[in-house]
Amino acid sequence: MKRHVIFISILFLSMLLIPFLAMGSAASGQASSAPDSSAPTAESSPPASPQLEAESFRILDETTGEIVTVSNEEFAVGGVAAEMPPTFEPEALKAQSVAAYTYYSNLRQKERENPTPDLNGADFSADLSNGKIYWSKSKMQEAWGEQFEEYYQKISDAVQPVIGQVLTNGDELIVAAFHAISGGTTETSADVFGGEKDYLVAVPSPGDLLAPEYQTTVELSADEFKAAAQTKWPDLVLEGEPQTWVGNSQRTSSGMVKSITIGNKEISGSDMRSVFSLRSANFDLVYAEDRFVFTVRGYGHGVGMSQYGANYMAQQGSDYQEILAWYYPNTQLTSS
Repeated sequence: MKRHVIFISILFLSMLLIPFLAMGSAASGQASSAPDSSAPTAESSPPASPQLEAESFRILDETTGEIVTVSNEEFAVGGVAAEMPPTFEPEALKAQSVAAYTYYSNLRQKERENPTPDLNGADFSADLSNGKIYWSKSKMQEAWGEQFEEYYQKISDAVQPVIGQVLTNGDELIVAAFHAISGGTTETSADVFGGEKDYLVAVPSPGDLLAPEYQTTVELSADEFKAAAQTKWPDLVLEGEPQTWVGNSQRTSSGMVKSITIGNKEISGSDMRSVFSLRSANFDLVYAEDRFVFTVRGYGHGVGMSQYGANYMAQQGSDYQEILAWYYPNTQLTSS
């Protein structure tokens, strides 16, 4: 309780801090929901028994078409390695493990109850060959080099006690969404994904303001901006001076751009993020000194647990249960 009170006090103080910009990449310490990777080396044959099947994930590699079978324990370690820097606090690593295990267990459960023909018996698909969702030991060795043993042991020690733990809402596994860095407050699922869930609501995440590259910029000339926009939207009309091309925007209560007027079209913030390669849809867009300048806050969709926010909480003394309860309110932590 004392740690929770300390965290709440620090939370409001931290909202006043100026964001720090720093280094960071997925391989060297930048949390990301889609790090790079090489092809996994996990066993690719189907599970040998119903019990083994229940204790493993079957993932269709979108690049090779191979179905890779990964045990729950392997997934607990490799899933964290793919999603969170090994330098993070052990309690943050635990929280990430539970969130990822819950999210993909939810997909596994639904798929096995109602199989999708295109998955050919897999629980879900991912670009494993490029390091999405899960890292094999060989990928960890490639990414971490001489620090492989240290980092592998650190993640293993952190997640071992929580393997099999899941978050539920009522009697159902939750959609435990997570992202790298929020804009300072997480987003609601209703604003971003369109479906309201009482455990995916906006909560303050002040530690994100201290994250490496919390704020980034993207600059384009008028010609570059127009070419990218009209390639995506051929019927987009951009006439007159460039400073007149950008109109009003609509935002969520947490800051994400829901829609913005560009020329004769109203465009979603997520589409703008995709077309202009922005780290999030929480951005400002201005035209100044013959350039379009995006000022972007955060990294990812902003829903659910912020990975850098979780690490900040751990640094302040919160354990993984407190972290999960903060980012996923109205949930219960149970063993599957």
